[in-house]
Amino acid sequence: MREQNSITDPIGQNIIKQISNVCFSVFVFSVLILTMIAVTYQPPDPWESARALTRVFTEVGNATFKTDSSILKTGEDLIGIASSPAVSPAFTVVPITEDTIEKSEGKLPNSTLKSNCADGDAINCSDPRVMFTVERFNFKRFKSIVFLDYQTPVNGSRPDECDVAWRYRNKREKSWRKYRDFRRFRIGYTGNCSYKVTYAGKWHSGANARPPRVQANSTARPGPKGKIAPPVRDEEINDTIPVLASDLAFRNGKYLYYSRGGDRCKGMNQFLWSFLCALGEAQYLNRTFVMDLSICLASTYTQSHKDEEGKDFRFYFDFEHLKEEASIVDQVDFLTDWRKWDKTHKKKIPVRKVAGYKVTPMQLRKDKSTIIWRQFDAPEPENYWYRVCEGPSAKYIHRPWHALWKSKRLMNIVTAISGSMDWDFDAAHVVRGQKAENKALWPHLDADTSPDALVEKIQKAVVPGRNLYIATNEPFYNYFDKLRPHYKLHLLDDYQYLWSNTSEWYNETTQLNGGRPVEFDGYMRVEVDTEVLYRAKTKVETFYNLTKDCKDGINTC
Repeated sequence: MREQNSITDPIGQNIIKQISNVCFSVFVFSVLILTMIAVTYQPPDPWESARALTRVFTEVGNATFKTDSSILKTGEDLIGIASSPAVSPAFTVVPITEDTIEKSEGKLPNSTLKSNCADGDAINCSDPRVMFTVERFNFKRFKSIVFLDYQTPVNGSRPDECDVAWRYRNKREKSWRKYRDFRRFRIGYTGNCSYKVTYAGKWHSGANARPPRVQANSTARPGPKGKIAPPVRDEEINDTIPVLASDLAFRNGKYLYYSRGGDRCKGMNQFLWSFLCALGEAQYLNRTFVMDLSICLASTYTQSHKDEEGKDFRFYFDFEHLKEEASIVDQVDFLTDWRKWDKTHKKKIPVRKVAGYKVTPMQLRKDKSTIIWRQFDAPEPENYWYRVCEGPSAKYIHRPWHALWKSKRLMNIVTAISGSMDWDFDAAHVVRGQKAENKALWPHLDADTSPDALVEKIQKAVVPGRNLYIATNEPFYNYFDKLRPHYKLHLLDDYQYLWSNTSEWYNETTQLNGGRPVEFDGYMRVEVDTEVLYRAKTKVETFYNLTKDCKDGINTC
């Protein structure tokens, strides 16, 4: 018995030791895995996370871009999505309310009222009662507006007309941007000789109340025959180009410079995806980004159906906001300063040239060169800017979506269209164009968006008699005429006066473009169309309400 115990005891001890070793190994391995997860995990913050923003703003994979069929959301759209948007100084302005108007008007003596009056009499526009009359009229007419302040009315074109300017925000606006309107009002009298508004002009019709223009101390691009139009700077828009103060300021800076790559002349969504990648890398490296303000607009959006160079970034996006949110320098000025330095100094500017995207931003983090120059000379798709932000770099480079807003000039057109309907309208997004012709990918789209089908389907979603805006790529204006007996129909082409050669937009973009007229191109149309659509109370979408075809073709739902 003793011999048997002496044989079995070591076997039992060995089994226990093996089990202990296995358990210890599992424990160590689990700790190692948890440690790796803790180090690498980044929670998707809805405001800053690149992953979250990628899902919010695009549904495009890292290396695949299709022809743009819709507008890409930008930074002002983020405010409505974020759980706790930042408070802007704009909100510190106390809005005007009907109570404040009544209190202010109550302080005026009754003796200021006339004893004899008749419509057509000359109006003293500086009379505070004129202001209060216009304010009350606007409250009744524009129920979706937050009025921030008014300017003292001035004389219009007739003795009984006054031009009045005010700043406002729309209650449904996602961003905190302020807008300005100035309209012409015809003033009449009630039975007790108090004022009343008998006529109100359209958006920006009160030209005499328009704020004075200020000449900007900044660069302007040469126009035809070398002429340079004076740059425009008004109180609401300042998209002048920042200029370095001296050679020393240039030498002491740190820059990230991207040469042109395969993204050039691609769709606008790919341009933005790549541009914000480059801007994100510059912020990660704590460098100023050298920005090319000249855009090549893809043929999808041009009347010539060819790619068109020379489009100014400021036609489409808010350069003033971008300057406030990111450190940037204009490429033309940067290259001029660089050449000037090299000609006048023996010691050249330290430059590190980086071929393509394979050198990661993390490898460049400690580089002390004045200029890091990424060169994209490889064939497509190896020369796409956005590839810098793929792979491991995606953990470190966050695209600064908040820095990119749509052009204030285009947004003024959006507010003019929305304001003409008092922001009380519904909208239908009717996608047709080439998709309706492609029966292989969209077999039902053409029939489902035919005039008769639209009448039937839209009536199920939108109450007849309402203002109905159609955002569409259908080129034939009269295509939607069958909807007119049922709705107050509005199309983008109904508002051509907002970008005609007598419009504010035309004059300002012409000056911005060195005296050369600017075409209201296809991307601008899509941008305005889509922004008006966003502001509708009821939205009818093609691929959710009008047809069962999938947005990207069959078998992609």
